[in-house]
Amino acid sequence: MTATAHVRTAQAAPPQAADVSRRKAQRSAQRRRNGAAGVLMAPFFLLLLLVFLIPVGTAVWLSFFSDDQPGLGFGPERTVFVGLRSYAAVVTDPTFLSGLGTVGLYCVIYIPLMVIGSLALALLLDSGVVRLRSWAQLGLFLPHAVPGIIAALIWLYLYTPGISPVIEALGKADITVDFLGLHTTLPSIVNIALWSNLGYNMVVFYAALQAVPREVLEASVVDGAGPVRTALQVKAPLVRSSIVMVAMFTLIWALQLFTEPMLLHQSSQMINTRFSPSMYIYDAAFSRNNYSLAAAASVILLIITIAISYGVTRWTNRVEKAEEHAR
Repeated sequence: MTATAHVRTAQAAPPQAADVSRRKAQRSAQRRRNGAAGVLMAPFFLLLLLVFLIPVGTAVWLSFFSDDQPGLGFGPERTVFVGLRSYAAVVTDPTFLSGLGTVGLYCVIYIPLMVIGSLALALLLDSGVVRLRSWAQLGLFLPHAVPGIIAALIWLYLYTPGISPVIEALGKADITVDFLGLHTTLPSIVNIALWSNLGYNMVVFYAALQAVPREVLEASVVDGAGPVRTALQVKAPLVRSSIVMVAMFTLIWALQLFTEPMLLHQSSQMINTRFSPSMYIYDAAFSRNNYSLAAAASVILLIITIAISYGVTRWTNRVEKAEEHAR
């Protein structure tokens, strides 16, 4: 090797060493960032494991096994593998399908009323028309602080003939209302849910409206938009993500309808022990002691919830992309 080659090699070595040390520093920084992210995400994954994955895995496992007694039922009980038999029993059970239909109708009535009502209240408070705004927020939010069981008991008292002051007052005005009748039971349940959750979702929307840029609202006023037009065409589109979030969580909660009908069925013949899928699961597990059937119904309800939530999310994303392309 010539002297010139030695000089060139010596000149090339320092940049290579610098590149190696820089890559090592980048890898070290990346490891530190990954470690910090892992530490911060650990509580989430721990809760996900304990609250969701383990219960779901247990339900799936229970759905494949059932307790059986050999012979004529006099032998010792044993656990046997039944495969998809419990799932077939659930999807062919008319009471479970009827409960799904009831919850579907409940969602059709409840979700639009909840989203539109809470958004309208938030827009009203944000407009400045309502005086004593903080007191109005507190008054609307207080029902949400009442536990669901207590709220259902309060409304059960108001729905029950003979003790309800509401029914008595309506009777004096020659108005007869059966809140737990054939055609009024589901609206009565919707009313309880609205009373309990309307104020909470109103607060969510109101917080989102506070993040709307004031210059946008001022520009709409300069363009001649009135309060109603500003609320519907300017404010509401800007909080669309909050609307989708509230609608999604309301849907998930509505599919698990349980507390209100469970308490009202003692006073109404229109509400049986399998009125909703959640009540069907409760009846299968604790009244019939058929844990395999209850687990299968739970897994089916989970699949339906995930599928609907995924469909709503995909549809919302497509609408947003279509609007972006149109712009």
